Amino acid sequence: MTTQGLSGVKVLDLTWHIAGPYCTKYLADYGADVIKVERPGTGDPARRMSPFFKDDPHPDKSGLFLHLNTNKRSITLNLKTDTGKKIFKELVKGVDILVESFRPHVMSSLGLDYESLEKTNPRLVMTSISSFGQTGPYKEFKATDMVIYGMGGAMFWTGITEREPVRLGGTVISYQVGVIAAVATMFALYGAEKRGYGEYLDMSAYEITRGSIDRASTDLTAYQYCGNYDVRTSAAARSYPTGVYPCKDGYYDLSGGGVVFFPRVARMLGRPELAKDPRYGTSEAQVDVNRKEEFETQVFYPWLMQRTKREIWAAAQEARILSGPILNSQDVLEDPHYRLRNYWREIEHPVTGKVTYPGAPFRSEAMPWVVRRPAPLLGQHNQEVYGALGYTKDDLVKLRERGVI
Repeated sequence: MTTQGLSGVKVLDLTWHIAGPYCTKYLADYGADVIKVERPGTGDPARRMSPFFKDDPHPDKSGLFLHLNTNKRSITLNLKTDTGKKIFKELVKGVDILVESFRPHVMSSLGLDYESLEKTNPRLVMTSISSFGQTGPYKEFKATDMVIYGMGGAMFWTGITEREPVRLGGTVISYQVGVIAAVATMFALYGAEKRGYGEYLDMSAYEITRGSIDRASTDLTAYQYCGNYDVRTSAAARSYPTGVYPCKDGYYDLSGGGVVFFPRVARMLGRPELAKDPRYGTSEAQVDVNRKEEFETQVFYPWLMQRTKREIWAAAQEARILSGPILNSQDVLEDPHYRLRNYWREIEHPVTGKVTYPGAPFRSEAMPWVVRRPAPLLGQHNQEVYGALGYTKDDLVKLRERGVI
């Protein structure tokens, strides 16, 4: 069996949705034994989130859940029962890390806050992930990915001047929070091993996003020095051609504007004379809205629409233009670079069968990324985990009947 960087590290996972499970996925994928504690009957809400394998809504066919929970084991436990709390504390005794993503009052209301649990396990590293942190006037507020991005990130600067701010697609912020939480948890584990006692981490999505290098921290610093802040860039004010453009089989993104780069675009188009054309090639023409529209409609779009993304990319590379194709899901799966580096991995799951998953986020011979097991079925490892604590099959039947597991 392959020895990984976190082999031997034991983790209790009380997280759900995206940010917390992405944090614990990093730990699991690099060797930690992660026990995912789920609500009896329903489990992690991500089990009910699309997309589903072959469009069949099923708690064990959610693509999101399957991706975020590879290499983990699943148990069910009702923490609102006295017996459930007792069992949970037994589990805490044998782990190195606990990660939870409830609202700030939940763990203390259950008597499972860090102050209580460190008495059970003084070496415990506990990471709490919440929208706004464990203290402050916003601590109990609920928030979505877009709310956090709008309040703490760079949404004010995303979009064009003439329109309202726009969000990043998908749930980028939740994944960013998960990565930072995983890194912080590993720092804390290393410190606990050095000191001989544990640590509590308060992870605020609001603060993590505010500290992002995506314009947020730099613009905040600029405001303190200058007393003003940047505004969204007007699309009309940009030199051309710069941005995302349609082509024969999708879209293409390039940065080819300005008097420095426009000659390269002219070479790519096979019309080098355009670089010296006063209608397009001068500094004044490059910020002229009418000239931009004329160039794009009469010259650029006709050229693009006759070519595929790959054909444009080849021509752009030949002309040394910073650019790239906008890849869809099929393009990404078939991309030769990913395949050459063996990025995609096929994982066999008892319900979906063999499915292709994203692979290692980084490569390291000393700390390999390994798929040891697929995402678990709900409560799949109850007997295995609780049996190790001394509970018999009859005990588990009774606990299930009482709604404890």
